[in-house]
Amino acid sequence: MQAMFRRIAAALALATTLSAGMPAQAQNAVVRENPPGPGSMAADLIVARPIGLAATVLGTATFIVSLPFSLAGGNVSEATEALVMGPARTTFYRCLGCRNPGWRDDYGGQR
Repeated sequence: MQAMFRRIAAALALATTLSAGMPAQAQNAVVRENPPGPGSMAADLIVARPIGLAATVLGTATFIVSLPFSLAGGNVSEATEALVMGPARTTFYRCLGCRNPGWRDDYGGQR
């Protein structure tokens, strides 16, 4: 039981770390000047995306369990953003090999 909580905490910590991004202008410059290479794309596909998917699933389960308390406390939107949307955005809404959410078109590149 304790090992499961440690894994959940590690996944949430990783998702939080991955979802913290740099400002859009800085990301714009980075993607234009340094497009992701094949190594970072492969690492993203093999390591980061499965971890992000696990964080999204665990966050969704945690959100469902905490929903009655979030409703009582009036912070459903904050819980949704932190537990579901943040990890999902980091996992599904970014180009392969990029570090921050957003399509490549958002940064001036091509998809």
